[in-house]
Amino acid sequence: MDDAEGPGPVAEAEGLPLPDRPRRFLGVLAALDRPLALGFITTLGVLGALLLGSALGSISTILVYIVLAMFLAVGLDPIVRRLERRRVKRGGAIAIVFGGFTLLFLGFLIWVLPPVIAQIAEFVEAIPESIAGVPETEWFAALNADTQVALVAGLEQLGEWIASPSTIAALGGGVLAVGVAFISGITASFIVVALTLYFLSSLSSIKRAFYDLAPAHSRPRLESLTERITDSVGSALIGSVILAALNAGVVFVLHVVIRLPFPALMAVVAFVVTLIPLFGSVIFLVIGTGVALFTSPLQALIFAIAYLIYIQLESYVVSPRVMNRAVSIPAALVLIGALIGGALMGVIGVLVALPVMASILLIIREVVVPKQDLKV
Repeated sequence: MDDAEGPGPVAEAEGLPLPDRPRRFLGVLAALDRPLALGFITTLGVLGALLLGSALGSISTILVYIVLAMFLAVGLDPIVRRLERRRVKRGGAIAIVFGGFTLLFLGFLIWVLPPVIAQIAEFVEAIPESIAGVPETEWFAALNADTQVALVAGLEQLGEWIASPSTIAALGGGVLAVGVAFISGITASFIVVALTLYFLSSLSSIKRAFYDLAPAHSRPRLESLTERITDSVGSALIGSVILAALNAGVVFVLHVVIRLPFPALMAVVAFVVTLIPLFGSVIFLVIGTGVALFTSPLQALIFAIAYLIYIQLESYVVSPRVMNRAVSIPAALVLIGALIGGALMGVIGVLVALPVMASILLIIREVVVPKQDLKV
């Protein structure tokens, strides 16, 4: 019975070796007996973490460029491989893809950007006039007296806020910031394009080098999982851009047909907003209808009904065909990922959030869950 209790003071007195656990415990106690050394080591660890965080913060912009370029390369790779299956060499396929992208970008700069800038100025100038003209509209007269009083008070506060010097200064600073961001964005775009070309041309070798880091017995499974993740990421990115472009086209056509103002501006806003998966179309439905209300309640109602019909077609007809190879994600996770991505990286973060969530879910389903199932 005494032997079962393990070595005690007698064994220690006789010079018998202590088990590993008591030795480690005594080592901790010895460290606590030297508080100066313990504090010095802890301080060095904290300083090292701060220096690492500062270094990562200073190169955060470069890391964003690298991540964005990698995602673009993965997103464009399915198109390149499709051209390769048609007996086009990879270099030629990359040139065709980037040539098409360059033509689209030039078309945006020549035909889309000038009217958008002009309509932004018109929109800003029309806001005070539209607010002042609300009490004279027919739909305002149809409201009850209490609602009219509350609405007039709210419109007056909105007009005072817009006309205040602080708001004008903020808007001027915002315009200046947008101009500076546009100029810096041009520089960043060249860096991202160069990195994307490199990653796209060497994506196969990058994957092989990544597989070589794993043990030999795990490489087939790692290769299969990586290929599924990259296919899912590529499908999600391309699908998101296609759906956003379709939304922008539909919004532009509806504004022209219904004769609503600012068609080019609202189409660009629709493209950006509908990059948010699942909820982007609903968000723009509220935005577009609210802006159209300042023109005419009837036109706003027509726009809301027509765009709602398109949302149904997109959800049940277009989206399943475009996103057929993407991993299905619960709606709550899509919203959480979009919010986190938007807070961290803006529009780029929203666009990247969906494939990142899809990759995480795929890893959980294919790696984590099977390991947990084996633990019985």
